[in-house]
Amino acid sequence: MKERSQIEEKFKWDLSKFCKNDEDFKNRLQILSKKVPEIKNFEGKLGDDKMLFDCLELEMKLIKEFSLISIYASLRLSENNADRSALEMTEMIGFESQKFSVATAFIHIEMNKFSNSRLQELKQQPKFKNYVRLFDEIERVKKHTLSKSEEMLLTKISECLGGNSDVFDRFADVDLKFDDIEDSKGKKHEFSYSKYLVYVESKDRVLRENAFKQMNGKYGEYINFIATNYINNVREDCVFAKIKKYKSALSASIFNEEASDEVYNMLVRKVRENVGLLHRYFEIKRKMLSLDNFAIYDTMAPVSSEINKTFTYDEAIETIKQAVYVLGDEYVSLIDRAKQERWIDVFPNKNKDSGAFSCGTYGATPVVLTNFEGNLESVFTLAHELGHAMHTFLSCKNQPIQTSDYVIFVAEVASTVNEMLLLQHLLSKATTSKEKMYYYDYFLRTMRSTIFRQTMFAEFEQFAHEQYEKEIPLTCELLCEKYEDLNKFYHGKKVKQIKEMKYEWARIPHFYKSFYVYKYATGLSCAIKISTSLLKDKNFVKKYLNFLSSGCSQDPITLLKNADCDLLKEETFDEVFGFCEGYIKNWENALL
Repeated sequence: MKERSQIEEKFKWDLSKFCKNDEDFKNRLQILSKKVPEIKNFEGKLGDDKMLFDCLELEMKLIKEFSLISIYASLRLSENNADRSALEMTEMIGFESQKFSVATAFIHIEMNKFSNSRLQELKQQPKFKNYVRLFDEIERVKKHTLSKSEEMLLTKISECLGGNSDVFDRFADVDLKFDDIEDSKGKKHEFSYSKYLVYVESKDRVLRENAFKQMNGKYGEYINFIATNYINNVREDCVFAKIKKYKSALSASIFNEEASDEVYNMLVRKVRENVGLLHRYFEIKRKMLSLDNFAIYDTMAPVSSEINKTFTYDEAIETIKQAVYVLGDEYVSLIDRAKQERWIDVFPNKNKDSGAFSCGTYGATPVVLTNFEGNLESVFTLAHELGHAMHTFLSCKNQPIQTSDYVIFVAEVASTVNEMLLLQHLLSKATTSKEKMYYYDYFLRTMRSTIFRQTMFAEFEQFAHEQYEKEIPLTCELLCEKYEDLNKFYHGKKVKQIKEMKYEWARIPHFYKSFYVYKYATGLSCAIKISTSLLKDKNFVKKYLNFLSSGCSQDPITLLKNADCDLLKEETFDEVFGFCEGYIKNWENALL
């Protein structure tokens, strides 16, 4: 693999918009460190409107600068994780971040004491127009806010807890060792996380089966340790939710992201009602693979050879531009800007972060990290991350800093809309049945992993937390039994299970960020509906671009509703699953 210095400059991101260089970072951090204590001058004085305004303005100024230099340090480390200078900068940021949190803690504590009438009065004052959402939020969370001393105590306790995710990561990334596995010819293969993804998509059925058994079975060997760690995580969620006067840990999570229990329950119900679509997809795969029976380890098997498409970086950008043309000239021109202004770190290099992500903040254009390999998957990944980048750019362009940062609940919508537009563009250009079937399978695999699988995960999380809240002993055996039952329901009676699958839950890192996964399912559901509307109705484009430009100016459910995605209506999900069924029918008809 190439060293960072061997990558052409035009294929590296330009981080100078965050900081000019490492020296600039250190100078600005030093200035910021001296500036932060000034905010303490406002402590105990926020009852005065002028003092409140000046305090909030200073806080925003500090947050903006802090974000710019923090991102610089983080991205410098991402481009080369062995860079000691970058590691040192991220550690410096960590120390200053703690000081900043302590220095500004009084602001929300004092504001939480404001009466609702005062909050209403503040919202009427023109100078506070950019803080209306903040005042709304303070009013919304009041019933879950404790006294100053209690909140400070909880903050201190939180610093001592929450390590279950770190324990899991260290175990999975460092301590867990896998055995070699065999293929159908008895040849041994070295096993790892990255190679698992290759093996489960192998044409060799024995290799696929052994990959599933090795991955999940190895976690099963440590199931008591992992279960104890996870149960402690569940206990923390439930206890903190109870202290903060939420009816459940699920409700606490949903409340904190301004979503609603009704949306969560609607998703689970509609997914369960439509699980037959997933079973039909598996039956198609069984036929395509010419199997007498279909097993859990066949779910990721390729139904045909990957279509032999390769792309240069320039070709990938042009293909994405063609796919998103429906979004208009401005959107397409932004993709050109991303390329020309070096928003994108394109190719892999030694010690660079694997995978892909987009990152941005107010005051600078966003950036994208990818590891472009020239295959079709790389093009989809690039389209996905550019969707995030465009969302960030448009929100920052059209919103003040206070409402520019969109929340997690809507974060995956823009990225997945780009993927859906790309998929439908490629499908419209397909000239052979082999190509079409490849794209059918690509979409339905995405549907399976993002809508059905993530909802299954959400049900598992809900079960675990509800058991604890009902004071029913949460045991390793109970967790494995529940996960096994969910697997059987979601995959259907015709899919052969293996005993190791009951341990699969133990290897899911997202379970340590409770009730996160269901947002993947709602995100793809919205993306399917939006991309369909974009291709059918040219007048819908304005609604979607308004959504991308809205940041967090309204709660996420309202923002999506403005884009014709009402997650409280059954019709929204019916339309999504109707679209999925269309792909299944087309594929079934092609097999006749």
